[in-house]
Amino acid sequence: MSCKAFFWPTWMRHLLEDVLVRLLRIFNLPLIIACLGSFLFLKFAAVTIRWGEHERGVARKLASSGYGVFALDYPGFGLSDGLHGYIPSFENLVNDVIEHFSKIKEQKKYQDVPSFLLGESMGGAIALNIHFKQPTAWNGAALIAPLCKFAEDMIPHWLVKQILIGVAKVLPKTKLVPQKEEVKDNIFRDLNKRKLAPYNVLLYKDKPRLGTALELLKATQELEQRLEEVSLPLLIMHGEADIITDPSASKALYEKAKVKDKKLCLYKDAFHTLLEGEPDETIFHVLGDIISWLDEHSSRKNTYQAP
Repeated sequence: MSCKAFFWPTWMRHLLEDVLVRLLRIFNLPLIIACLGSFLFLKFAAVTIRWGEHERGVARKLASSGYGVFALDYPGFGLSDGLHGYIPSFENLVNDVIEHFSKIKEQKKYQDVPSFLLGESMGGAIALNIHFKQPTAWNGAALIAPLCKFAEDMIPHWLVKQILIGVAKVLPKTKLVPQKEEVKDNIFRDLNKRKLAPYNVLLYKDKPRLGTALELLKATQELEQRLEEVSLPLLIMHGEADIITDPSASKALYEKAKVKDKKLCLYKDAFHTLLEGEPDETIFHVLGDIISWLDEHSSRKNTYQAP
């Protein structure tokens, strides 16, 4: 991988893996692998992708539902090394995630379980790009507010964007991307959770870095042109009041994806972080939808092929 990522100590990971595998064999439980920034789950195996700040509670919930969970944080996010919030290359980031989870899935003890992608926000875009690079590797994808397209209010005026593109060529790490105040308020709908967010030291709270913003904008523009290529079973979830990632893009993904096994769940009044910033009732609803979908699909034969 191009950057060093945070992992549990080797001895602890091996111990937990051995305990998990023994439990899976004894009770015939499914396994999930998660990338928080990317999650790889194995319930018969699943991989989730996310930013790297929110989903540890989600991983625990999935584990308590009988899923084994492996996780990494993207370089520059969560506990990984790298400049906080900086993505020099979106494609390299996708390749790093593929490399990491391919090594896990190639292990003999994990080869006979189905695998799924679970991605939130930017992780949703990464999950879809993994699918494009490995079209037969995964049994399905659960996407939460996937970044298929930025909401129009998130994109600067054309002239401002051209200026920022020019500056980014020489100052890609600079925090210059303008951001409206209401965007910050749209991340957490629950006021108590919004008040606690500034105390999360893993959460990136500043203006987006120029290089990161342009890499994500380019990635979403390319993704919009490839929605018809999506061919794996899909669960798509989006808050109807999300002004960060565009709910209409999730609707377009649902309509254009060529797979017949697909489901779209829209949550009334919900904001961007469905798994962290909503009232508990909504979070439990979303988690229930994810687990039900994974349970429904996890008994199918794994189609993973090593790259």
